[in-house]
Amino acid sequence: MGGGNSTGRAFMGSFTSAGGLGVTVAEVDRSTGALTVLGSSDAVPDPSFLALGPGGEVLYAVGESAPGVAAAFDVSGAVPALLGPVRPVGADGPTHLALAADHLVTANYGSGSVTVLPVLADGSLGEAASVLRHEGSGPDSERQEGPHAHQVLADPSGRWVVGVDLGTDSVRVSALDPATGALKPHSEAALRPGTGPRHLAFHPSGRYAYVLNELVPALTVCRWDAAAGRIEPLGEVPVLPEPSSSADSSVRSYPSEVVVAHDGRFLWTANRGHDSISVLTLDETGEKAALVATVGCGGRWPRDLTLDPSGQWLYAANERSGNVSWFAVDAETGVPRHAGSVEVPAASCVVLG
Repeated sequence: MGGGNSTGRAFMGSFTSAGGLGVTVAEVDRSTGALTVLGSSDAVPDPSFLALGPGGEVLYAVGESAPGVAAAFDVSGAVPALLGPVRPVGADGPTHLALAADHLVTANYGSGSVTVLPVLADGSLGEAASVLRHEGSGPDSERQEGPHAHQVLADPSGRWVVGVDLGTDSVRVSALDPATGALKPHSEAALRPGTGPRHLAFHPSGRYAYVLNELVPALTVCRWDAAAGRIEPLGEVPVLPEPSSSADSSVRSYPSEVVVAHDGRFLWTANRGHDSISVLTLDETGEKAALVATVGCGGRWPRDLTLDPSGQWLYAANERSGNVSWFAVDAETGVPRHAGSVEVPAASCVVLG
């Protein structure tokens, strides 16, 4: 990494079909939050979401194409290099991925399914081991005509794989067999019809989860029971203020990402259309959330938000303005202050190493 702990690295995904450079590597100045681009690879089409492997030497990417793919990159150098073959995921439009039980799991938006690929000893990917197809639909005929898996992640206990499906207004919990790569459905929680859940984040305690909805600007607070493998919706909290004028109310917002502070005091959401970052406070338990502020995202159409390991810096990937902005987080209020940005065409996500 160089310079001890003064520098780190960031990996940024983008849409090559919209002029993006693919997977971009940048150096992070941890004292200022600033990013300096080092190099990029367009070896995978539309690498819209990334995940870093243990140790930080291997980066995983989806190719949000039809048919969709997943790939591993060696990121020990300034330019990402493909590690092993690019693997088909047996589905269209993978939008998200996560590591769980020595496997890589992808959420396939286009096909409404979840794919499991083994991670081999060298960090490369094996052929897809299983594809779990979702079923169902929702009341929004344009966006919810069928299932649309949008996110998949391991729960904090490591026992479960949690999938968020925008098309079926539900969160699905599955068990992953580490020997075979098979996903076995375990439970499903129904959210309010038409909300279009997109992404979920857990409270540091592991007892609560927060589902950010895309089709309505609201956060669904849920109780998470790791022992039972069940998620229970408790209620919704708005992530945007009431419109102050008719002009404000005519702007449709599509929230994209939710991030929880490492100490569990704050929660942030990125809001496309409103082009803002919302700040919500969380009570000591994590059960109560309240909107306290919104600030500009430093660009247009913020698709992703990422908090650095220190909790001091928040990064927004602004897709339509083609930049990644960074913000200094006020330790007392949680309110981010814009501190700079770097050009990243068609930016879609930021992962910090």
